[in-house]
Amino acid sequence: MTTVPFRPLLVASLLALAGTACAATPAAPLALDDAAVSLPAAQLQWRDVPGTGGAVRYANTQGDILSDGKGFYSAFVRFKAGTDNGLHTHSQTLPTVVLAGTFYARIDGREVLYPAGSFYNLPAGKVHESGCKAGTDCLLFQYQANNFDLVSAKG
Repeated sequence: MTTVPFRPLLVASLLALAGTACAATPAAPLALDDAAVSLPAAQLQWRDVPGTGGAVRYANTQGDILSDGKGFYSAFVRFKAGTDNGLHTHSQTLPTVVLAGTFYARIDGREVLYPAGSFYNLPAGKVHESGCKAGTDCLLFQYQANNFDLVSAKG
């Protein structure tokens, strides 16, 4: 099982969000523009998530998943089979569609499996562990009002 290290994971994004994650202002509403988007799979530009050693990759479809708080994004995210994120939180709600593999979330000691075709909506601030079960890589589709973040939580 590959464990993704937390400290180097998205350090720039976490620093950019440090002030806003604790602010009392509500998150901006999701805002889609009216532009048509057409991205055949062959045109997706896959990049490694910093600090994951290639175990987690992303391909933006709108905006930028690592935008440092500069607005809406949507992206495909690929986890190598057996990759675990460890205990963490997110500063915003994280809706996710599982397209391939079996993703999981452990919340309050209870593991829930999300096979391909599943949807889950993880509330902001909810401490959890998540990852991709062994056997098959996971492909997710995620979107948020601002960039993705992952904040390590003590267990």
